[in-house]
Amino acid sequence: MPLYHTEDQTMLAETAADFFASEGSIAKQLRHWRDRDCKDGFGHALWKQMAEMGFTGMLVDEADGGLGLGQAEANIVLEHIGRNLTPSPFLASAVLAASALKHGGEMARERWLPGLVAGEAIYAVAIDEGPKHRPEQIALRAERSGNGFRLTGQKDFVLHGASADMLVVAARTSGGEADVDGITLFAVPKDAAAMSHDPVRLVDSSMATHTRFDGVELDGDAVIGEVDGGRAILDAMLRAGRVGAAAEGVGVAQGAMDMTVDYLKQRKQFGRLIGEFQALQHRAAHLYSEVEIARAVTMKAAELIDAGSEQAELMASVAKAKVARAAGLAVREGVQMHGGIGMTDEYDIGLFMKRDRALQEFLGDQYYHAGRVAELSGY
Repeated sequence: MPLYHTEDQTMLAETAADFFASEGSIAKQLRHWRDRDCKDGFGHALWKQMAEMGFTGMLVDEADGGLGLGQAEANIVLEHIGRNLTPSPFLASAVLAASALKHGGEMARERWLPGLVAGEAIYAVAIDEGPKHRPEQIALRAERSGNGFRLTGQKDFVLHGASADMLVVAARTSGGEADVDGITLFAVPKDAAAMSHDPVRLVDSSMATHTRFDGVELDGDAVIGEVDGGRAILDAMLRAGRVGAAAEGVGVAQGAMDMTVDYLKQRKQFGRLIGEFQALQHRAAHLYSEVEIARAVTMKAAELIDAGSEQAELMASVAKAKVARAAGLAVREGVQMHGGIGMTDEYDIGLFMKRDRALQEFLGDQYYHAGRVAELSGY
């Protein structure tokens, strides 16, 4: 399939570009909520506006009130979120949680999806149980209790965990912590008794939690999919989230590069614009090529997910690893080419570096995904 947007996708990209540049700008959103030490780290009014634009229900089927679009369209929105460093629960709620709820029963979809589509609810996903992304190892236990389950354990770095109306929790219902099978996903409401959150502010000013489950009681309707059959749903959710995070990373890289190129055209040294120096031109050209390659591989991964290809798993990790390298280069070059002022809070370029750092770790860093690429390729 060609790696360019269709006519409809181009219109979506233009709409998203205008919306996030005006309503989701750094000054209006990121700096505003950061400087007020907001407990959520994002604005609920913007989330409602995103719902009015149709963004929150992009991956929700039309039968459930959504737009029934695909990963490619969600990625378009995510790239512009990244380009403007717009803090929002879009990736966690409208991509990760929505992907999981697709596989839920009718009762679960009717309970949770309308709030997401309307922008009235925010969802989080609780997967990791340590400082690094290791979804292959799930230790949090879900034991049978009457007609339901009792959850015991801890999840770490749950993005928007304290702000969420519901958490999609990956728990073990059978087997040992390193077993592939025996995983079940649960929809845990925010008011569940015996669930507690320890909020932490991440380097990019977003909020996450260490969430404890001290015998959280759930009824059988909380199960998403089948008992012991959650690994396939978890994998599908992670594929969507990883490619979505890669798309946002492309936006971060593009935003940092645009800001840097603009600065090269304005800053003078020794009576000349620094953009006229050949050494900086070479670095800018190299950066441009790396960002375009990262964008292309991310678009390919999204196409494979939408096509239901067996290669989607591999390409999702390729995209996550490649974008991490390209975005890391973009923010480092941006800070360096800005000189000393690049390290000051007065200039936005440093904020791109912080967002890149958080995104690289989310759902696996470049080393984790490089290892997965090797394994999936037979090495």
